[in-house]
Amino acid sequence: MSNLNHFDETGQAHMVNVGDKSETHRIATACGRISMQPATFELIRSGGAKKGDVLGIARIAAIQGAKRTPDLIPLAHPINITRVAVEFVPDAGSSSIECRATVETMGRTGVEMEALTAVGTGLLTIYDMVKAADRGMTISDIRLLEKRGGKSGDFVA
Repeated sequence: MSNLNHFDETGQAHMVNVGDKSETHRIATACGRISMQPATFELIRSGGAKKGDVLGIARIAAIQGAKRTPDLIPLAHPINITRVAVEFVPDAGSSSIECRATVETMGRTGVEMEALTAVGTGLLTIYDMVKAADRGMTISDIRLLEKRGGKSGDFVA
């Protein structure tokens, strides 16, 4: 477990000490997808959902998810997020919507968890807003696409 830094030498979970790390610009992008019936996709695309602007509300929820990550992920550090950008890419051919979130900070720890949490929260909000029309929607492929900055270097999927 030596490469898993959320565990101490005895295997006990702990919050990583980032006090000695340098503050650097850190950025992470994550994405995921929600698939649905064509009629549900059209309901969202046309703006006809009873609860309102599905993607607008999901964007705000995704941003809020990034900001609340340390409240949800037990060992995540509270950090000063400097930017959260969320975009939704509808795909009519597959009746699905991709959510992509990019999170930035100037700090001592990365923002991968914030980007992943933003995506999950955004997709869950889409589900919540149109579940009355389609309870069979599927959320999938939530993953880190890219992270830059920090001691471990850059990652591109």
